[in-house]
Amino acid sequence: MQTGASVNRFAGLDHLRALAIIIVFAYHYSVMSGFPPHLYEYGGSFGWTGVDLFFVLSGFLIGGQLFSRIARQLPISYGEFYFKRFLRIVPAYLFVLALYYAIPGFKERGELPPLWRFLTFTQNFGLDLAHHGAFSHAWSLCIEEQFYLILPLFIIGLTAIKPTTTALAPTTASRPTTHSAVWLLPALFIFGFAARLFSWYHFVAPHLQNPDHEGFGPAYYRYIYYPTYTRLDGLLAGVTLAAFYHFQPARWSSITKHGNRIFVLGLLLLAAAWWISHDENQYSFKGAIFGYPLISLAYGVLVLAALSPSCFLYRHSSRITSLIATLSYSIYLTHKQINHLVHLFLEKHGFEKDGYTIFWICVIVSFVGGWLLHLIVEKPFLRLRDRILARSKKPALQPT
Repeated sequence: MQTGASVNRFAGLDHLRALAIIIVFAYHYSVMSGFPPHLYEYGGSFGWTGVDLFFVLSGFLIGGQLFSRIARQLPISYGEFYFKRFLRIVPAYLFVLALYYAIPGFKERGELPPLWRFLTFTQNFGLDLAHHGAFSHAWSLCIEEQFYLILPLFIIGLTAIKPTTTALAPTTASRPTTHSAVWLLPALFIFGFAARLFSWYHFVAPHLQNPDHEGFGPAYYRYIYYPTYTRLDGLLAGVTLAAFYHFQPARWSSITKHGNRIFVLGLLLLAAAWWISHDENQYSFKGAIFGYPLISLAYGVLVLAALSPSCFLYRHSSRITSLIATLSYSIYLTHKQINHLVHLFLEKHGFEKDGYTIFWICVIVSFVGGWLLHLIVEKPFLRLRDRILARSKKPALQPT
């Protein structure tokens, strides 16, 4: 373990990204197998929020790529932005998707939605787990890609606003962008809040009048849990942090002097979010309407703590969490399918389904599977991306 000022300033984010994939893995394993009992009890009640932590982290890092250039009054290459996103996400995603179609047993639950929904990243809309549960965890990836397709368009609109200048106080080109963004981000947050409220009353609540609440669960997931317009909170929290980081450096430095206190505040907010959203509360009115923004706020505060030089998360790096964070995307893509295959194989050879031996074997094999996907697909394409970008930025040779 390394400590001190030499640690990379984003080392704290590695800790949180590692935590996020651990939470997601625990949640999916416990829900699919109902074991271990304590993991199912606690993971099943709140572990689904691990993806919201991923949203906040992604919003900060990807939003920061755009805001850092705006803050320095540099032009943004939107082609480069989309190119980097494509080679970061799509190759590993398509590889796993090909495995689903090449290996029938790879499907961990139900059938696959139509292929075009995966290729267009629209699988999350109208997702029906009862019939199309295979590769269902790609829904969060769909939300991220839709958001990052639209985010640069908002940036284009903001940068297109002409600054007003006077002889006495000329303004910079970035000032209208930052002022507009101050209003844009809360507006999008309110939009998501209103979308959940509308969806609850028009699509979900009517099922509460049916005997045994028939149809409530599918309606909740279809209109509250999976749609992009109802799950913007985490991404917006991350993007807001990125805007604060790049456009308000003095205030950022002042606030982040209290990193450990910010961390404690994040834990308190997360406890409040757990109280509102754990177990059956997730499906209540307060959980559906207020739970998601509170969860995102709590994780946003924890990310702020991880970015604070005074916080222990920032000051201490770990090779273990760094490795898990590096492999988190590949593990996310493959862990449910690998757990399914491992269970099928080991149960045929006499292992108990509800046992710690099979659980730890799944943990190890999922880690190895994520590492292999990263090594064979993800890492080579990232290197290809870097080579292409480096070549495109080389200055042309001048004739002598």
